[in-house]
Amino acid sequence: MKKTDLETKTKETKTATSQKTYYMGIGRRKEAVARVKLITGGQGEIMVNNIPVEKYFSSALFENIYSEPFKITNTQGRFTVDVKISGSGNKGQLKAMVHGIARALVLVDPEKNKTILRRRGLLTRDPRTRERRKIGHGGKARREKQSPKR
Repeated sequence: MKKTDLETKTKETKTATSQKTYYMGIGRRKEAVARVKLITGGQGEIMVNNIPVEKYFSSALFENIYSEPFKITNTQGRFTVDVKISGSGNKGQLKAMVHGIARALVLVDPEKNKTILRRRGLLTRDPRTRERRKIGHGGKARREKQSPKR
């Protein structure tokens, strides 16, 4: 199975009382990978690694960033969001989560949401990553060798 098959996979789960559908999206940024599951129904709560998003990303500035895809597409409170994040730091994880949410929202309604999210740049993966260390450069990526002159 290709990566695109995994990302566009939807699954229906039937329970005794209701039928729940979820949409999967994978977001990446730097070394962070976020697996996002948008579950239809619910009160719009967001859980990140089984912790409420308000505690995981505590700043009010972060709240504007992770709620942006929902505000743009007018889907606030329509989905319960479950996110599993690994790798990178705080901001890298946040951007990976937003990327995953945007990809999952495209699966919900492709005709409507894709153009809106594409215009805002939320569907484009940010390719900037950490620069690798070079051999003989004194332990840093951009550091030059020490000059032997006296």
